[in-house]
Amino acid sequence: MICFFADNHYGQHPGRVLFEHLPEELQKGICFQEDDWTLLESGRWEPECSLLILNMIGGTCGVLHPGEGAEKALKTYCARGGNILLLHGSSAAFWQWPWWRKFCGLRWVRPGDPDGVAPSVHPHAAYRLELTSSRHPLTAKLHPFDVPYDEIYTQLAETGPVEVLMTAQVDGVVWPQLFETRSPAGSRILSFLPGHIPAVTSLPAFVRTVSTLIADLR
Repeated sequence: MICFFADNHYGQHPGRVLFEHLPEELQKGICFQEDDWTLLESGRWEPECSLLILNMIGGTCGVLHPGEGAEKALKTYCARGGNILLLHGSSAAFWQWPWWRKFCGLRWVRPGDPDGVAPSVHPHAAYRLELTSSRHPLTAKLHPFDVPYDEIYTQLAETGPVEVLMTAQVDGVVWPQLFETRSPAGSRILSFLPGHIPAVTSLPAFVRTVSTLIADLR
């Protein structure tokens, strides 16, 4: 079972829009939850979870930050080597937990960061996602595509080694937009940053890319 936890992300519902546009056969194997951490907190999801997908930032959008039950279950999942797909701002999904802030390779930093790191920023632009020259086998399955005018996440804080697979250029500066890191247990963590408004998260090229990432992580 794939477990997909999302928040409403300021009324744009990127997780839900993406989920509703995934291929029907893929949807059938996903347990999707939005703005409700009951299952996440219970830990019941963890034993059967084959892939964890997050599209959320804890403590935002009128939804409380997940608590101790969620943290315990997530630590168990990570310790057994479970893979994770982080969408958009989900490197900050559990930003209140000190260990998580060191976990994602590159992390979205919110204002008032507990570690005193300067906040990340998201200018708005239309941009093109390009593949890097990485020899990672996943790059052979991906394709460049144009993203309509939307947020673009920049100036994330580096917390560990990453392999960058896709980038975007804004005002002459190239920013990582898809990258992989490894957890301490050796599991794979893929982070894919684009996707705020529905016009982007429903884009066929966007949905195909995320579907490819899911298949690769499984």
